[in-house]
Amino acid sequence: MRYKLVAFDMDDTLLSGRTIYVLADRKNFREEMDKIISMKIPNYIKTIEIAKFLRGMSVDEFLQIFRSIPLNKNVPEVIKELKEMSMKLAIISNSYDLGANDLARRLDFDFVIANKLVVENGVITGEVIPYTTENVDDISDCRSCSVCKRDALLEICRKMGIDPSESIAVGDGGIDRFMLEIAGLGVAYRPKANLIKYADVVIEDMAELLDLIR
Repeated sequence: MRYKLVAFDMDDTLLSGRTIYVLADRKNFREEMDKIISMKIPNYIKTIEIAKFLRGMSVDEFLQIFRSIPLNKNVPEVIKELKEMSMKLAIISNSYDLGANDLARRLDFDFVIANKLVVENGVITGEVIPYTTENVDDISDCRSCSVCKRDALLEICRKMGIDPSESIAVGDGGIDRFMLEIAGLGVAYRPKANLIKYADVVIEDMAELLDLIR
């Protein structure tokens, strides 16, 4: 088989919702968060500032809210079939490792790359450690993101000993372009308009992914 790895974005791709928006709505910091998101500042700074709203939340509460976000249609069935095809699976998310690792355990994924929320004694401190450590301020650059998804996909490919051309990347948003561009097959799932031009194929149902691989 040509492909050996499928890397998925998490929010609005595997999940039918965005983790930080669900948290913001439940914990009443949506307005303040939206102001930060609208600022013309690098993504990694937004990540650092938004994480502060989670200060004092217990891990248990975080996971309870996170687990309330449903999976997108056909995701469990597609993941099960991909595993049966001996594909390795990865979550590459600009969200938080607490949620991404929890979802990975539920779906039996092999790799997770996300931002690390700092936790002390079961409580979130409000600090976050971005995956990308050498950030830049040019918002058009992948490394302006707290998770440069290009570097993340390359890291996983190195760990597996495969070429990026042997990987599939699936995402929905603008920052997913960086992994779609280098993957052997870049799949835009129900994409925002700014992602379509970077994708090899656009799908509306996750089940369509299997048709691309079989």
